[in-house]
Amino acid sequence: MSETSNAVSLRDRVRRSATDGSTCDPSEVVCASGLIVEGSVVRVGVLGAGRIGRMHAELLARRVPGAALAMVYDPIGESSESVARSLGVPMARSAEELLSSPSVDAVAICTSTDTHVELLVAAAGSGKAIFCEKPISLDLADVDRALDAAERAGALLQVGFNRRFDPAHRSVRDAVASGAIGAVHLVRISSRDPAPPPITYIARSGGIFLDMTIHDFDMARFVAGSEVVEVFARGAVRIDPAIGEAGDLDTAVVTLRHADGCLTLIDNSRQAAYGYDQRVEAFGSAGMASSHNPLTHTGTLSTAAGTMTPGLPHFYLERYVPSYVSQWVSFVEYVRTGGPSPVSGADARAPLVIGLAAWQSARNGQPVAIGPASMDRTGGV
Repeated sequence: MSETSNAVSLRDRVRRSATDGSTCDPSEVVCASGLIVEGSVVRVGVLGAGRIGRMHAELLARRVPGAALAMVYDPIGESSESVARSLGVPMARSAEELLSSPSVDAVAICTSTDTHVELLVAAAGSGKAIFCEKPISLDLADVDRALDAAERAGALLQVGFNRRFDPAHRSVRDAVASGAIGAVHLVRISSRDPAPPPITYIARSGGIFLDMTIHDFDMARFVAGSEVVEVFARGAVRIDPAIGEAGDLDTAVVTLRHADGCLTLIDNSRQAAYGYDQRVEAFGSAGMASSHNPLTHTGTLSTAAGTMTPGLPHFYLERYVPSYVSQWVSFVEYVRTGGPSPVSGADARAPLVIGLAAWQSARNGQPVAIGPASMDRTGGV
């Protein structure tokens, strides 16, 4: 990993101070990654103050050890002002102002998907560490352009596939990785939302496989520990005809074949009447590991009529806040120590390749092979 120009500048000042008596600020620390941070806190500027950006800003301001919210920007000024005022941080007047600010060590790109690539390229050029929400883009060529820019700049990059950091889901992956369940034969992933998003969102989302199932494609690689080599997808419109009229599906089943022979089965629905349903299971030669849904609370009511338990969360932020916090803790450690990215650019690219193959399969009714070249920057589906 190459160093940023700022890190080189600070190291030069340290060397000069040893020979000519000049001084350098002891509060500035060069991390093992080559990035400068002030003291022991990684200061993060958040680009985007919509629902997901506001959540990230609040977590950084209040719940992530070793991190601080430094600045926010959103092209909708009222959104920036609201978040900045409520969290007591400066509001940038432009993305460029935030990226050039010396009070920002890292940037979180939480804007709309169509702006991610240009902001990632600009952030790489600024020398900041980068957290980017998924997906980087719905277009493979644009993803490759962004990743090439980050690589050329030697930028630290982590992509926001937060479900990897869910404690229950991660326990399934750990059981596979440790060999506790033997050779993994099957992975099953159920991902069902409480309600469909607005049709206006669906029309620009890339559809179910690139918007919703993309998380499951990431989890399949993460849990199985093996690349996907074949995709077979079937889908239907079972919830709202308007979703079909927008060119999308609301119900889907996908079978993945991995390079090591493992099979993953994914089922998706955009509407589960009982709440946000997210489960992962790995079955192997020596046992099984699985994650289950958390309830809204742990209270129960037992009467002669039976026992009542609380329902499931109805919003992804209720379900996954611990995973978002763990994701940020991992990012802070990555900035401080360097090493492999917890969720790399390659990890961001692979689910998009699989998602595009899923759409191809769903449309032609045939399995779609994914060769090694497809997973490389120069390849595609």
